[in-house]
Amino acid sequence: MEIITLILFLLAMTGVYLLAAHADKDSKRARLVRERFGEKQREILRREVPIYEKIPEQQRGILEGMIHIFLDEKHFEPCGDLEEVTEEMRLVIAANACLLQLNRKPDYYEKLRSILVYPEAYVASMPNGEEQLRLGESWSSGSVVLSWASVKSGSRNTEDGHNVALHEFAHQLDQANGTTDGLPKLSEGHSYREWARTFQAAFAKFSAKVNKGKKTVIDEYGATNAPEFFAVATETFFEKPKQLKKTYPEVYEQLQKFYKLDPVSWS
Repeated sequence: MEIITLILFLLAMTGVYLLAAHADKDSKRARLVRERFGEKQREILRREVPIYEKIPEQQRGILEGMIHIFLDEKHFEPCGDLEEVTEEMRLVIAANACLLQLNRKPDYYEKLRSILVYPEAYVASMPNGEEQLRLGESWSSGSVVLSWASVKSGSRNTEDGHNVALHEFAHQLDQANGTTDGLPKLSEGHSYREWARTFQAAFAKFSAKVNKGKKTVIDEYGATNAPEFFAVATETFFEKPKQLKKTYPEVYEQLQKFYKLDPVSWS
């Protein structure tokens, strides 16, 4: 009986601790989300993340607060020959990551703990023993790996449809429900059936064009599989919104509902 009582006591104390920790986290986030950047940080964002100035002014303030939370909660680790992850690197990566949750109910990538940053493209070992040159990858175990050179070039050019940071953090959103299948967790009222129908039809149409060697607005890497199609479509949604809306209007509509943003209106 004493053992049962002790176990119940310990469970109760654990519950109290978890509730207190959760309350502290919420309180800290509430404070951080109100913080804004100084001119130095904003200049970095204007120069390295030009899309920052495209979004409405009120949303820029919200984005700054979200970036503060992201930087406080995530660990950045230099890899390869990179000596340190600088303030500029952290800001650019965080801005791109937070853009994807700007108008959604943000969870700040709860499962994500660390961002590993290489100076250039890096070599990754495959399960079969082969080595592959990569620009980035997303792990469901809690890490994102990025090539800074690719992040920088992709973030600076907002019209080429290539942004490895947006791509890998889109994978994080896809992986948040436990699977990597191109079907992320949708908000209330957003139909999974409609999403699946739209993306399956678009993926088939897109893959057929790629196989025939035809030019596509979405990068041909999206024909790899459904998860890559979602991630590449996300890059296109933010960087070539008008072209995406014209070519794949239903995909644009689904992404607009998912991200709760309309990049076409920004330009």
